Amino acid sequence: QVQLAESGGGSVQTGGSLTLSCAVSGQTYCLGWFRQAPGKEREGIARIDTNKRLTYADSVKGRFTISLDNAKSTLYLQMNSLKPEDTGTYYCAASSVWTCLVPSNAGRRDQYLYWGQGTQVTVSE
Repeated sequence: QVQLAESGGGSVQTGGSLTLSCAVSGQTYCLGWFRQAPGKEREGIARIDTNKRLTYADSVKGRFTISLDNAKSTLYLQMNSLKPEDTGTYYCAASSVWTCLVPSNAGRRDQYLYWGQGTQVTVSE
């Protein structure tokens, strides 16, 4: 059984930075960050897998960094140069199925069984 607990959301102005944290317990193949803007589908934005491969959505590439501190069992999402379109609820997620390692499955919600409670990020003009 995998358990996830997020923290670190908040409100910032355009160009600001935030770091999200997610405490992870249990064995996983992949850990990811998803976000959901009001009225939109939940989208995968960053993933780290058991082989330490990192994958990013084009919308956040170069601005966001996903990392995993194994000693603290904590997943992070460092978000820089934030834009209003980054506003949404951010979720950490964990996959215990090996198919999440397949590159074409990166960002697919159906690969992830375990989800955090979500944390709100609001970026104002």
